[in-house]
Amino acid sequence: MSGLLALLDDVAGIAKIAAASVDDVAGQAAQAGAKAAGALIDDAAVTPKYVHGFAAARELPIVGKIALGSIRNKLVVLLPLALLLSAFWPGAITPLLMLGGSYLCFEGAEKVFHLLFPHAPHADGHQDPGGNPAGDPLRLEEEKVSGAVKTDFILSAEIMTIALAALPTDNPVWMQAMALVLVALGITALVYGGVALIVKADDVGLFLARTGRLSLTRALGRVIVAVMPGFMKLLMIVGTAAMLWVGGSIVLHGLAELGFAAPYDAIHHLAEAGAHLVPEVLAGAVGWSIGAAIDGVLGLIYGFALIPLAMYVIDPIIALAAKLKRK
Repeated sequence: MSGLLALLDDVAGIAKIAAASVDDVAGQAAQAGAKAAGALIDDAAVTPKYVHGFAAARELPIVGKIALGSIRNKLVVLLPLALLLSAFWPGAITPLLMLGGSYLCFEGAEKVFHLLFPHAPHADGHQDPGGNPAGDPLRLEEEKVSGAVKTDFILSAEIMTIALAALPTDNPVWMQAMALVLVALGITALVYGGVALIVKADDVGLFLARTGRLSLTRALGRVIVAVMPGFMKLLMIVGTAAMLWVGGSIVLHGLAELGFAAPYDAIHHLAEAGAHLVPEVLAGAVGWSIGAAIDGVLGLIYGFALIPLAMYVIDPIIALAAKLKRK
């Protein structure tokens, strides 16, 4: 009997350890996901354009296909790569983060550049590869989904790298894997659940405006329809600002990790000085705002510097590679 009690006590102890481990994984996943949250807004802002022009009945299926592609990007490709990097080449994580941060700065700066210096789109920008502007609907849908999944891959790589860098380095591999799985699933659900709500919001508003039994319900529907265009513009602005802030902070933090800490330290000191000028209850928000604003401005300047590199070096290389692949 005493042996059985001892065995049950051991089982209970193992269960407590397992439960604590699960709690640790969930907590670490939440922290890592929060670190990557700044990179999500642009994903939610960009994705709705991929369903533009399709029948309303195809909008949610297309979003679902993109979401499945995003999960595949994160779990099948990026998760194993992240674990291999963590195990065998942890020194590469910071440069990879900086590379992703540079991409975010470039994307944000390019949007600002196009806003300041608008230009006509390419003549074939809305045609399918066969040259037919309309194209086959099924083929066009597949191409849109493929393009969205490719764009998602870059942001997913950044998100997974940020999440990996936020995890404790002494974690066992299985805990890192489980935390990254939770981050991948949670972020994908958050982003594409939000996208689904955004793309169907105007339909919901129109339905309420036409069929609502109460005048208040019909008025709410009209408000939703009227607000959505402005909301999409605001989302794009917030997404661009978030990209510049996140990208700039990643690059500056990476420079500090590599030994060039002067810019990072200077921004930190300015943020602290600004926080001391306001009441204590506002100090945290003011300090964060100052740091984020400076990170964003420096990210914008850095992104502007990357635009010529992308236009005259990277784009021609990609075009040449695509041409060779077609041959």
